Amino acid sequence: MAMPRARRLAPFAFRLAATAACFALAFLAAALARAAIRRVPVEGQVIIVLPPRLVAGQPATLAVFGVDGKLAPDVDVVLHAVPRDVSLNVRTNSTGRVSFIAPAAGSAVIANSEGASAAALLDPPPPAAASGNAAAPLRLAPVVSLRDAFPICGGGFRGDANENHVKINVEVSLILAASPECLVVIAPSNMPPGPAKIAVESADSQFVGETTLVSLGFAAPTPPLALAKRSVLQLRVEGSEQRLRVTVRNESPDVLRFVKGDAQELLTSGAAQNFVDISATTLRSGDYSFRARLLPAPDAADAARFLKIAAPLAAKNQGAALTRLAGRLARHPRDAQKVRAQLHTQLAMIAAGPGAQDLRTLLDAADRLLE
Repeated sequence: MAMPRARRLAPFAFRLAATAACFALAFLAAALARAAIRRVPVEGQVIIVLPPRLVAGQPATLAVFGVDGKLAPDVDVVLHAVPRDVSLNVRTNSTGRVSFIAPAAGSAVIANSEGASAAALLDPPPPAAASGNAAAPLRLAPVVSLRDAFPICGGGFRGDANENHVKINVEVSLILAASPECLVVIAPSNMPPGPAKIAVESADSQFVGETTLVSLGFAAPTPPLALAKRSVLQLRVEGSEQRLRVTVRNESPDVLRFVKGDAQELLTSGAAQNFVDISATTLRSGDYSFRARLLPAPDAADAARFLKIAAPLAAKNQGAALTRLAGRLARHPRDAQKVRAQLHTQLAMIAAGPGAQDLRTLLDAADRLLE
């Protein structure tokens, strides 16, 4: 099967002159989602893409984006299970991906590379599935961004990404990561926003599902940007008339300042003209960039699992606090935002020492699931 054209990760990038702005929109191919891929990349770090769930002892595939936003070959990645077990060292191939066998035991898997980390839940092997090629439903978000990689789950897939075939509206889509339970894909770059039919073929099985693809884009600011003046940046949504949760992050706060904070979670207007306004003040001339990302619904159940897995790695009092937060999520999933606020406090309390990095990675995974 021919590989779809390589994709690149980049922010919305602009250059601001002293009295006017010149705009150039760069395409964001693969923002992180869910536990493995929804993280905004840290400057100078690679991005590791794992499927949200792995199956113990079964094949899987991961991908790595380099600091330039492109799928990166020849990158070394170290994986281990939690509780910590023997590490597995792998290296991405020419496609920026690599297949591996998931650990045979544990509750989660952590991948580390060049200062970056990612985590996935580790499930036991399921009972043998009934044979046959009848179509089965897929589990995926009802709305996904054309800029973002997104997970497709349901089971019955192949852990080697190349042994699955995904089409979105009959167009072949790139599979970044895979496990028997989940795939992580990117929509083709020429795909228009709107309703989309998803079809997956894996061995003798076929799976079908539906979602809505949306595009996010910024209009030119009004009034035009000028030093020490306030303007409005309008984030526009195409493809859906639903009110959608989005996060917007200013990555050049020394050049441009968002009036209500340089990282904001917002709700779009809905309707045919679907948008949200962000007020900004220009501080000085120079380059600036910002990111916009669609937020899926919180996943309290999986976040609780990550908190339970993390608790034994923490100091006694903090471990007890994490266990309580996990229990609250299990009993009251609608408390996700309140739990998230307390989780941020726990993240700030992590002390240096053995297991600290694993603890932070697991808590970050829970945090992203509660956005």
